[in-house]
Amino acid sequence: MALTRDLFLGFIRLHVLHHAAQEPIFGLDMIRELARHGYDLSPGTLYPILHSLEQAGWLASEKQVVGGKTRKYYTATRKGKTALAEARIKARELLAELDEPAHRK
Repeated sequence: MALTRDLFLGFIRLHVLHHAAQEPIFGLDMIRELARHGYDLSPGTLYPILHSLEQAGWLASEKQVVGGKTRKYYTATRKGKTALAEARIKARELLAELDEPAHRK
């Protein structure tokens, strides 16, 4: 179970970067978006991911007041977009390999 969680956390980071490269995102909206892909995340899981991506320089945040509440929006930085582009290449390579029939020895 822990191994599966670790693998999926990488996928989740890619999802976050992908969406943040398209438009500003916020935590609750990303939880909903990830749920559409079968990920059941709590804020206690997602927010540390957002913060770590920001600390790595891949996301930048900006606070905005929405409906009287402060909401933190994240966007992908140039560094984040570069990392995403590199990850896309690696993901395509991996998916192609995973889709290959098993080689017999």
